[in-house]
Amino acid sequence: MENGVSSASKVIISIIPIVGIVMGCVVVFFYILWTHRERMLMIEKGSYSPKPVDLDTFSLLSGILLVAVGLTLTIVFLVVASTGYALLGGLIPLSVGIGFMAFYTSRAKNRAA
Repeated sequence: MENGVSSASKVIISIIPIVGIVMGCVVVFFYILWTHRERMLMIEKGSYSPKPVDLDTFSLLSGILLVAVGLTLTIVFLVVASTGYALLGGLIPLSVGIGFMAFYTSRAKNRAA
């Protein structure tokens, strides 16, 4: 025990994110599988019509989520390890999110014009 924390609790704490990632992947896998089967049945019945992708909503949602995650990670990495390559873990999603938001605003301006 170092600093009042047992090694068993450290193992449990390190397993929690792994279990969360695995469970999230299982959910995404079955969602994709069931959506695929549903579309195949709709194609067989002749009632399938593909929906167009709403690029504006996708870019706005992705931009907001990536900016939020990137900003949080950047702040945490600045506090913990003020410089170094660890900071890229927050700066990369932040910059991608800012790029999505810039794309959304430029697309909205083009539609208005």
